[in-house]
Amino acid sequence: MARKRRNDWELDDETEEEAAPPPDCWLCGRMTGSEIVWHHPIPKSRGGKDTVPMHPICQRTIITHFTNSQLERFGMEAQGLLDDPTIAKFVAWVARKDPDFNAPITKKKR
Repeated sequence: MARKRRNDWELDDETEEEAAPPPDCWLCGRMTGSEIVWHHPIPKSRGGKDTVPMHPICQRTIITHFTNSQLERFGMEAQGLLDDPTIAKFVAWVARKDPDFNAPITKKKR
C-alpha cells in the first residue's frame, strides 16, 4: 500500500490549533517574551529537578545575587527571593519594561 504524502505548504484546517499564550515569568510575574529560559529554582548541583519559565534578565539577576546554597534554601517559592531588597527593587524596575527587554546585570559587591 502506498503512503500518502502531505505537502508542507498545504494547511489542514482541522489540525490548526491556537498557540498557547506564553507562560508568566516565575520571578517577576510578567508574560515572557520570545526567549524563555527554563530555570532550576533549586540548582541541579543541589538535587533540583523542577524547572520554571523566566526571562533571561530575571535569571541572570538571581544567579548574580545568590549562591547555589542560598537558592537551595529558598526552594521553589519565589517569595523568599522577592523579600530581598535588591530583587524587590529589580522587579519593580523591570515591571515597566517590554517582555523582550534585555540589559547587562551588575555584579554583586562582595
